[in-house]
Amino acid sequence: MARGNQRELARQKNLKKQQEAAKHQKKGDAKKRMESDAEILRQKQAAADARKEAERLEKLKAGKK
Repeated sequence: MARGNQRELARQKNLKKQQEAAKHQKKGDAKKRMESDAEILRQKQAAADARKEAERLEKLKAGKK
C-alpha cells in the first residue's frame, strides 16, 4: 500500500513541476518572438548609443570652456 501512495505523491509532484515549467515558457510563434526580441534589443542599443554620444558631446563642451 505504501508504494501506491508513493507513486501517487510522485505523480502529483511531477504534475506540479510540469505546470510550473509550462508557465515560464514563452508562447507563440518562434520566428515572430525572435524578431520582436531582436527589435527590442536594437531599440535598447540605439538608446545606449544615443546616450553615449550625448555624454561624449558634453565632455567636449566641458573641455572647450
